[in-house]
Amino acid sequence: MAIKEAEALAVAGCLFHGFSDASRLAIVRHLALGEHRVVDLTEHLRLAQSTVSKHLACLRDCGLVESRAEGRASVFSLSHPEATMDLLSAAERLLSLTGDAVALCPTYGLDA
Repeated sequence: MAIKEAEALAVAGCLFHGFSDASRLAIVRHLALGEHRVVDLTEHLRLAQSTVSKHLACLRDCGLVESRAEGRASVFSLSHPEATMDLLSAAERLLSLTGDAVALCPTYGLDA
């Protein structure tokens, strides 16, 4: 039983790693508004196309986004929009309860 629990925790850690980058979170928030092409995301986020593509690949590999071809472009969307937004809403609630503690954390905070 402990092995399965450890595996489940490791998988949960992988999920949260997918959300651990501010650029990936920004991409997820834009995709929550609807489908976007890479070029649209690069314009919205003011990031290089290669950077956006790298983050989209990570999110796709985690099963969080999916794509479909539209002409020569790929159009991305959230794989599970309702569940993703539920998770982000829960994170926002938790952040509001912890105040500055996360930002000030010596290990993972903004100055770490």
